[in-house]
Amino acid sequence: MERLLSIVGLLAILAGAWASSTNRRAVRASTVGWGLALQFALALFVLKVPIGQRIFAWLGEKISALLALSFKGSEFVFGPLGKQGGGSIGFVFAFQVLPTIIFVAALFAILYYLGVMQVIVTLFARVMTRLMGASGAESLNAAAGVFMGQTEAPLTVRPYLNTMTDSELLCVMTSGMAHISAGIMGAYIFIAGVEPRYLLASVLMTAPGSILLAKLLLPETQEPQTAGTVKLEIARTDANLVAAAARGTSEGLSLALNVAAMLISFLALIALVNAMLGLAGSSLETLLGYVFAPVALLMGVPMKDALAVGSLLGTRMVTNEFIAYSALGPMKTTLDARSFTIATFALCGFANFSSIGIQIGGIGALAPERKDDLSRLGLRALMAGTLANFMTACIAGMLL
Repeated sequence: MERLLSIVGLLAILAGAWASSTNRRAVRASTVGWGLALQFALALFVLKVPIGQRIFAWLGEKISALLALSFKGSEFVFGPLGKQGGGSIGFVFAFQVLPTIIFVAALFAILYYLGVMQVIVTLFARVMTRLMGASGAESLNAAAGVFMGQTEAPLTVRPYLNTMTDSELLCVMTSGMAHISAGIMGAYIFIAGVEPRYLLASVLMTAPGSILLAKLLLPETQEPQTAGTVKLEIARTDANLVAAAARGTSEGLSLALNVAAMLISFLALIALVNAMLGLAGSSLETLLGYVFAPVALLMGVPMKDALAVGSLLGTRMVTNEFIAYSALGPMKTTLDARSFTIATFALCGFANFSSIGIQIGGIGALAPERKDDLSRLGLRALMAGTLANFMTACIAGMLL
């Protein structure tokens, strides 16, 4: 029954996006078809094909082992507080999770300096350009979004931002909304106890999914400058490998501090809202649960868990995904395994109201002439990014 609901949920997402399209006649069936095909192929490979299960299980183990190396640094600096395992959630987050973000940021800075990530991103982008008919800039940004954040990935297409069509710009924004950065992914693994292979599968599936939803909501009606071409241009600014690692470390520290400050602020605000709602015998989590419970059901979440997962979906949208994953972790022992996995897929993205401001500021700094366009497309990008995450959850629900 839950699998049938996942199918209904997927159809509802596609129908809703098509109904909200600015030009239904301009929607390309090939873009939708190949977008779905790529997502199903990835999901089948990860969830059903034995060799795919083994490969992603192996990758998950290696990712966990790699992230565990960050404890060597945190343990040296913070002593026993930075040692893996034990301690309250506050200590674990401050002295173990945040250092993971710093470590991963430094690691990826090194990989970009060596040119490893450029090769991976370009190959993935070529697949989407060839099969989905997306422009080179759209595909590069979506592929980069698998590893980079919503304001970092657009750097890969910075030369084209000013001349992008509105459809391309929405695609860039949607990809940012629907993805998470590699550094943040590492934090989710530790703080929520989610399986790395499912997070990895989710971000890979979201790349074609974000293009699909963006092209449904705002189909291309012009000729993009980079139509049919894929050319990645990232200037090497670091003098050497050590400089790259140092820059990555500084960027990781900035991100970690931003995450910590954001959690302090939003959790306090939620507590304030709950204190006021408590007078009426309710809470923000409960209200959001009732609003988003039908959405959770359509993803294939069992009835008994719909309210809890719905609360997480609403929390992600009105606050951020870090708050939602932090709440998901303690639910691992109470949620059905199917519900926990579907929630892992559904929450894997930056799609929330604050991200609209982040993108206007971040992408707007790269292309000041497009700030008005970014503001105008913000809510549509939030909708597309949210639906892209929900779509990957539905596809996963169909196969679990």
